Amino acid sequence: MQKQDFTAITTGIARVIETEEGVLNSLSVEAITLRRNSQNRTIKQILGHLIDSASNNHQRMVRLQYSKDLLFFPDYRQDNDLWIALQDYQHTDWSNLIQLWKFYNLHIIQVIQSVDKSKLDSYWCDFEGTKVTLKDMIEGYLDHLLLHVGEIHELMVEHTNL
Repeated sequence: MQKQDFTAITTGIARVIETEEGVLNSLSVEAITLRRNSQNRTIKQILGHLIDSASNNHQRMVRLQYSKDLLFFPDYRQDNDLWIALQDYQHTDWSNLIQLWKFYNLHIIQVIQSVDKSKLDSYWCDFEGTKVTLKDMIEGYLDHLLLHVGEIHELMVEHTNL
């Protein structure tokens, strides 16, 4: 197997944390709770979804290093809104939410940096039956993070234009 370097991904995640933590901390209660994106999520709920993403991907990244195939590992994508509602991110302390997001992603960096490169072809099957390799999951993590950070920024702009 070819040597895999995920430095660009881990550096990108670290940059997002470094730049966004201050931005998130500076937002008003109105900004984080009132405006909603096309999925009807507030900024608090989007950040909660990113925590769910970190949590689920963390489990997969670790488990795929000691179990070749996770055919029955639960996929939460079809239940994202239920996860958000059950955890009541809308009423969670904002500072705690930011810190949980920050430290979970710092840990994701550690997991990615320590990944067993010989296990990158291990895969799990999503709820549609699509095989997702450990390599694909790692390579897609930063893009998913940036997608939702972009949604947060769009809502910040909309809030300032009220």
